[in-house]
Amino acid sequence: MAQNIFLSIDLGTQSARAACFDETGLRLSMAEAAYETRFPRSGWAEQRPAEWWEAICGCSRQATGALPDDARVRAVCVGATSSTVLPINADGEPLSDAILWMDTRSREECARVNATGHPILRYCGGGVSAEWMLPKTLWIKKNQPDLYAEAFKIVEALDWLNFKLSGALAASKCNASCKWTYSDVEGGFAEDFFKEIGFPEFREKWPTKVAPMGEPLGALTTRACQALGVKGAPILIQGGIDAHVGMAGLGAVVPGVLAVIMGTSFVHLGLSKEQAFIPGLWGPYSNAVIPGYSLLEGGQTSAGAITRWFKDVFAKDLGEEAYALLAEEAAAVEPGADGLTTLDYWQGSRTPVCDPDLTGAMWGMDLHHTRGHMYRAILESVAHGTRHILSAFTKGGYQVDSMAVCGGATKNPLWLQIIADVCQTPVVLTMDPDAVLLGGAMTASVGVGTHANFQAAADAMVCRRSVVNPDPSRARVYDEAHERYLATYEALGPLMRAMRKG
Repeated sequence: MAQNIFLSIDLGTQSARAACFDETGLRLSMAEAAYETRFPRSGWAEQRPAEWWEAICGCSRQATGALPDDARVRAVCVGATSSTVLPINADGEPLSDAILWMDTRSREECARVNATGHPILRYCGGGVSAEWMLPKTLWIKKNQPDLYAEAFKIVEALDWLNFKLSGALAASKCNASCKWTYSDVEGGFAEDFFKEIGFPEFREKWPTKVAPMGEPLGALTTRACQALGVKGAPILIQGGIDAHVGMAGLGAVVPGVLAVIMGTSFVHLGLSKEQAFIPGLWGPYSNAVIPGYSLLEGGQTSAGAITRWFKDVFAKDLGEEAYALLAEEAAAVEPGADGLTTLDYWQGSRTPVCDPDLTGAMWGMDLHHTRGHMYRAILESVAHGTRHILSAFTKGGYQVDSMAVCGGATKNPLWLQIIADVCQTPVVLTMDPDAVLLGGAMTASVGVGTHANFQAAADAMVCRRSVVNPDPSRARVYDEAHERYLATYEALGPLMRAMRKG
């Protein structure tokens, strides 16, 4: 066994996971524990931090308990959902349940922030999202003034967990750059902006120390070591947003390799040497993940969520093998789904069209179409959405050479081939499918100097498993289908917006 062992923790939307890796990237152990999301009102989503802590401690004890008796964890790193927000007191105790990232109660605050048109907003694609840290903080200030006054700090889940582990309170540069309007090329936080939006006291209410991914935050406390089941006093290394930590785990640490996290939604992350302001994409986020690079981000709100919806509604008869059997039915259909055209906007569109009022659509049906046709059309629609995002990268001068992918969609070989064919871009699969956990271990290794930088960590710890190459013979049919996809949005978009407003 290699000498250095790293404990990586991933606080996800539905569960926490913990895994131990050695310095070669070999996963030595892993465990997972779930927790509940509560939906008290329409558009609200909340979780209880105590349940996160219980889950993290439980799965960490399992992961470290599987190590040999003489093994020692050298460093720990956490990746977590971004913009999951909670107020805490001076001792770090939560004062309420946490507002989950998907909670959109702060729409009005979001609109007010974006209406300023402040120059700092150009670094986040021209405006913030209701999902983000800033509008949620403003919502608490307006709607829960007593709680706001009582709060020592308002923090993200990652900040709270790091404080619980080490006693250090610091924002991650990854989270702050991507969700808090922090820009180190503009000097950090823009004080005039916060005054304009009615949040001049941001230094009092937010952790304003900003630490980059890979920076040591201090040793774990004795209490935290006991809770996690680790021996000694390993160092806590600053992590970041779970998907962004996954960039490292996919080896997407240089420009040209696009990291695509393929889950309930799709997230597309690319590094750039230049400060590229590309319409339809979020960023550039300077030094948010890898020092010396800006980050560009695209995303599809609905992806795996649509396939799950289709399975639940139209394939109840297929039982536990539903996904595999649906894939067989779709594979029997020719590329182009025999004329069916689908828009993947079941929950609106994130990029390059940012519009929550858009909805899903399918047209071109006649009586010979089957369930397999419909399922293939859905898989192809998500692929066309990815191609639309890749086109935004390309129009902005960013060349995508390949997509390194992880997430639930990678379990469907047909879907991966469709994505490669529609985008005419190679899709790369890595040996360890849990890119967020591996990325956390890599970040920890960089933080303690086991590997000199993220490129060295990727060279040592990330292995390619396979490459799904595009089939050039399918390019023409998918080019025509993509034109229909874009034209469908242009034709139906106004009707969808009118319906929402009506």
